[in-house]
Parts: sequence; C-alpha cells; structure tokens
Amino acid sequence: MTVTKPVREPSLLERAAKVYDFGAHARARGVVVPEAPVVETPVVETSVVETPAAAPTTAPVAAAAREPIFAPSHEFTDPTFLAIPEELRAPIGDELPDEFYFPEETGDTARIDRGMLAGNGMIVPGAPVGPLAEEFRLIKRQLLISSTRIAESDSPDKARMILVCSARPGDGKTFCAVNLALSIAAERDTEVLLVDADVAKPDVVKQLGLADGPGLLDALSDVRVDVEDFVIQTDVAHLSILPAGTKTTMDTELLASARTKAVIARLLEANPRRVIIFDSPPALAASPAAVLAMRVGQVMLVVRADRTPENELRAAVNLLDGCEHIQLVLNAVSFVQGGARFGSYYGQEA
Repeated sequence: MTVTKPVREPSLLERAAKVYDFGAHARARGVVVPEAPVVETPVVETSVVETPAAAPTTAPVAAAAREPIFAPSHEFTDPTFLAIPEELRAPIGDELPDEFYFPEETGDTARIDRGMLAGNGMIVPGAPVGPLAEEFRLIKRQLLISSTRIAESDSPDKARMILVCSARPGDGKTFCAVNLALSIAAERDTEVLLVDADVAKPDVVKQLGLADGPGLLDALSDVRVDVEDFVIQTDVAHLSILPAGTKTTMDTELLASARTKAVIARLLEANPRRVIIFDSPPALAASPAAVLAMRVGQVMLVVRADRTPENELRAAVNLLDGCEHIQLVLNAVSFVQGGARFGSYYGQEA
C-alpha cells in the first residue's frame, strides 16, 4: 500500500496570486511594481487533514479559477494594496475610500500593514466581513458579556483585562490575540490596548508590520518612566499596542513585582474605555502566564484541535487557576460541508 505524503495547501495570498494579476494596472501605466512576497501559511490556520473521498472538506476562503468578483475602481499601484487578495476588497460600486488603503500618516500614529495582515490570513480592518471576522465577533461578544458580569460581581479593573494564552507554542495564541484585538477595536464604545507580554518570544509588533521599541519590560524595570510613553497609537481606530520591550533574564520576577500592579493601574487609568489584551507566553513553556493570570479578569485559552492533548490542556488550566474565568477557544478546526459554519468555536468555562 502506497502512502501519499500530504501536500501543504497554498496560503490565501498564494492562491489569489495564481488567479489575479495584481500588477496589471501598474504595468499599463509603465510603473514597475515589486512582486508581492510569497507568505507561508501560518501554523495557526486551519490545517489540512486527510479525509476519505466520501467526506469532502470545505476550502478556507479558496480563490476559484474564475473571473474576479471583487475589484477596485481605482488604479492603485501601492505594493501593500496589491498584496491584498481581491476577495478581501470591496465590491465594485461599494469601494472603500482611498484613506483605507492609504491612511494618512502622522507623527502620532503608526501604520499597520494591511497587506501583511491579509497575507497572514488575519482580519483586515475595514475590509468586507468574512468567516474569520464572524468567528471573532462571536468570541469577542461572549468575552465582553463576561466582562460586564465580572465588573458587577468582582473587580471593575480586572473585568477590563483579558489574557490570551495556550498550553504549548504553535497553538495559535498570538494569531488569536491579534484578531481578537482587531475585532474588539471595531466596537464603537471601546478602546483596545494589545500588550505583547510574551517577553521571551515577542511577535505582536512584527505581525502588524510595526517598528519595535521600548515597552512593558522597560516600564517594569525603571520606576522613573511612564508606561504610556511606550504605547504605540495605530492608524486603526481604537487600537494601540504596547511592545514587550527590552529583554531581560528577570522577566518573571518583574511581572510578579509590585511595580506590575502600578503599571497596569496606569494603563487602565489613562483611558477609562480601554480593554487590555495580554498576549502571554504558553503556560507550559514559560512561567509569566501563571503570574499574569492572577492580574486579569478572564483567560482565553487557545486549544489547537489537531495538536493539544487533553493532559496538556488540564495542566495549563491548573497553572492558570489564579484567574477564576478561563474560556476555551478551539483553533484550527477542520469541518465538513453541512456542518458548523465557523472554524473556531467559543467553549464553556474550563
């Protein structure tokens, strides 16, 4: 019996590039446009699972070999715009304004790379709502409802903080943290601060295409600085970022110190409408997650459907028990036609 090695499914950007000629408008005008880079599909996307021929699976937002449904009415030549797949752009007659693709840069805001978000399969702010955006709408709504309940029965400050964690690396916690922040930022009455608390392997700033700089660890190690000075305001309305900062061998001790309480209080005080999302290290790989769990009102524990074993999930929950409200999100789910509509599911409290 011959076993066929499964072939990696191309990423969304790769599939779109085979169908649509992103540089056609630019070449028609004699403009040389650099070829959009091929972006590897992130490990957190829905994995390819071998199934019998009788049980076909649905393709995740596949680009079929057909004429484009969506197209811009303007002849954009910016490589960032050209990297955004056609199916993530607005339909003809309902185009988004130029400011969406080319937001005005000021000295006070940093521009988030929409092309990088699209290439990595993440939510693109302002783009047409797709399945992933709908999934995180469901997730954020439950988290915000829980926050209201926590504020009424426990601590109003804790209710405004969410820790995104996983048991092991590669389960998709940063992917989920960024998408959750982008989704909550779309709320009219809420501001979001995404804190990169994975101080050993920070990746939030890179995922958004922003420049790194001082951040959380710098504020914890020096009582003379104001942590708000390190907060990066972005061109996405209601979204700001706090980088991890300068690495140190004392990261867990800094996070467990009394200074952390003062820094968090300052972040909450600076904006009463602010919800803080911490992207923490995996619970079983580094200790800061357990320390941060005691500071927040909720933990969103990301569980990878094809990877996280039950014993590791239980061990992670035990380490995070400093927080009373631990919610589970099942990531990288494969589903068949006629089954559930979304690929990530919001679970009951652990």
